Amino acid sequence: MLNLDSTVLVVVDVQGKLATLMHEHESLFHNIVTMVKGAKLLNVPILWLEQIPEKLGGTVPELANELSGFSPVRKSSFSACGEPAFISALEHTGCRQVLLTGIEAHICVYQTAMDLLAGGYEVEVLVDGVSSRTLQNKEVALDKMSAQGADLTTVEMALFELMKSAEAEKFREIAMLIK
Repeated sequence: MLNLDSTVLVVVDVQGKLATLMHEHESLFHNIVTMVKGAKLLNVPILWLEQIPEKLGGTVPELANELSGFSPVRKSSFSACGEPAFISALEHTGCRQVLLTGIEAHICVYQTAMDLLAGGYEVEVLVDGVSSRTLQNKEVALDKMSAQGADLTTVEMALFELMKSAEAEKFREIAMLIK
């Protein structure tokens, strides 16, 4: 299970026009924003990635607004692990559990998950917080990540798992995010 003291949220490449082409992109954006808000309430570290933003554009405004105060890590490799600045930031968190969200599930999220698993990290993928342009690509990616050892979860499940109890300090605020 996810633990507050060992979990980092990694937000992958929710950028520009490409982000608006994702399967069910409106609910995707809502779910990612909810996860980011919850992570901030729970003081979960957040690492934010952008794939060649000078070509793909910046992170979609509704998400970028929630990430103000954080700086995106620029990358050109599909896997975040191909970017030394990401590896450094990840190591700096001290976390060994990585909660993945973003796009595209079958490319950047998938390759990041595979490299993190190979590096000995525990990986959980937010099924309602990842997408691809087609549902088929998303489903194949989730199947492959799961078969290789990534756990699948949802935004609500992850947030409640991190809190552990209805007596958690931020329970009411997290519950309000979900409603």
